[in-house]
Amino acid sequence: MCGIAGSLGRTPAGSSSMVQAVERMVASLVHRGPDDAGVWSDAERVVCVGSRRLAIVDLSAAGHQPMPSPSGRFVVALNGEIYNHRDLRRTLDDGTCPPAWRGASDTEVVTACLDAWGIDATLEACVGMFAIAVWDRDTRRLTLARDRIGEKPLYFGRFAGVWLFGSEIKALAAHPLFGATVDPDAFATYMALGYVPAPSCIHAKVSKLGPGCLVTLDAHDDTPSERVYWSAAAIAARPKRRFARDVDAIDALEDLLANAVQEQMVADRPVGALLSGGIDSSTIVALMRRERPAPIRTYSIGFAESAYNEA
Repeated sequence: MCGIAGSLGRTPAGSSSMVQAVERMVASLVHRGPDDAGVWSDAERVVCVGSRRLAIVDLSAAGHQPMPSPSGRFVVALNGEIYNHRDLRRTLDDGTCPPAWRGASDTEVVTACLDAWGIDATLEACVGMFAIAVWDRDTRRLTLARDRIGEKPLYFGRFAGVWLFGSEIKALAAHPLFGATVDPDAFATYMALGYVPAPSCIHAKVSKLGPGCLVTLDAHDDTPSERVYWSAAAIAARPKRRFARDVDAIDALEDLLANAVQEQMVADRPVGALLSGGIDSSTIVALMRRERPAPIRTYSIGFAESAYNEA
């Protein structure tokens, strides 16, 4: 699962306390990443980025985060998985200046993509579920981005002139400068809908980054620069592919599903599936079984109440 957290801006108490504060933020996310932890700060002690890692791809120390790019320009903390990282690696290897790889992690591929293509093109190329923090040493700006559908959460807010961000609100709350109170409007929305839609958050002064969005933060600017880099509405508005026969559409859908399942089975850990008893999870397991002849471990959740029982 992994978790990321950090701060941007000079803390009133000094640089050493900045690192210690982010270490506390990262410690609050230990349940998201029990395998490894890291904190990185720049020489001027303006930015500090931390990570808790659940190792899935490349279990070695080569996957340690936060991770600098090959050029050293970018520093990355990534929560999630980039499913097409092997394809991206091959594309980079075929380029004019192939990276000197240290390991096999998807995070390392992302850092090399940033060096080669920049932030926008890298986000466009990545297929996966992720929340990412990217510090650019040249522009001295921090970019936070979230995957297209919003599978991985990311929160941010500014307190006492310091930007804080994290995979969970509890990470922000672990920082000594955090002082947000409950937002009455957000609370009313939660009571009506059962959740708080992005970009609002249950806490005032804290924003939830929306799916397919990125935000650029500057230590000297109170206003975040947020924009959408991927829109489901824009994709839906594109010209549609037409099929002469129903069977052609069915075959195309099966190919897409099979490719998605195949990419998500790439791991250096055992891979299983959650079966809910429905068509969707059953289809996923069938495609997993076709991809890998060995039996697939599956899990179901049982309840005494028949309306909720998935066993």
